[in-house]
Amino acid sequence: MALASLRALALACVAALVLASCSSGDDDMTVIGRAGANKLVIAVGYDQPGLGVRRLDGVHKGFDVDVARYVAKELGTENVTFIEATPSQREKLLTEGKADLVVSTYSITDKRKEVIDFVGPYFVAGQDLLVRLTDTQIAGPESLTAGVRLCSVDNTTSAQYVKDQFAQAVELVNFPNFSDCVTALLAEQVDAMTTDDVILAGYAAQNPELLRVVGKPFSKEEYGIGLRRGDAAGKAKVAAAVQKMMDSGEWRRSLEANVGQSGYAIPQPPELVP
Repeated sequence: MALASLRALALACVAALVLASCSSGDDDMTVIGRAGANKLVIAVGYDQPGLGVRRLDGVHKGFDVDVARYVAKELGTENVTFIEATPSQREKLLTEGKADLVVSTYSITDKRKEVIDFVGPYFVAGQDLLVRLTDTQIAGPESLTAGVRLCSVDNTTSAQYVKDQFAQAVELVNFPNFSDCVTALLAEQVDAMTTDDVILAGYAAQNPELLRVVGKPFSKEEYGIGLRRGDAAGKAKVAAAVQKMMDSGEWRRSLEANVGQSGYAIPQPPELVP
């Protein structure tokens, strides 16, 4: 009996040690805690030219990527793991703990703020239309009449706005990713693509002989950095980092380097909302 008791006690101690070692370092899921442990995971776009792309060599480039890296550095780490932020999964990445921040043309909305927190806006865009260069029929949102096949991306504010304003007439075609819409547009499977003008400008710059942006924005999209709710200290630190990037001139330099070549007019930095 004594030997059995000793064995049981030993097993209990080992189990306790294992549990302690597993939990110690993983309890702090705040942005500051994750950065301090060099475990920061940031979700960015993989298929948005000028904003967030993952090249074939695995390198991440774009304005959103620059914002993500700048914020991470201000949080105290340059050891960042980037994962893909597809529009339909952005909230889940945060709520399920798969990402600590989302920096991916993420429009701030009241509905999303019920689930996550935002820092921003760090950029303000407008919804527009991308069409084939030879198309002379679509000149703005008023051209979205019956028979027009309009492509958008699932779980984006652009798709919802089109549904609310124009779905009575247009045939709305949804895809998971922006690049899918561009492919469909080039293949003449759809007649136009809609999302934020700065995203469309990147695709037009990649295909200047085939595509053009109509140039009549019809909404206001305020981009924010998404993070888990309730992390007040992390939110304040991220906001301070974004403000510093704007004030230092690095914000404009990044936009000019990543988007300027498309002909997109670089705006003034927006004012952060507390």
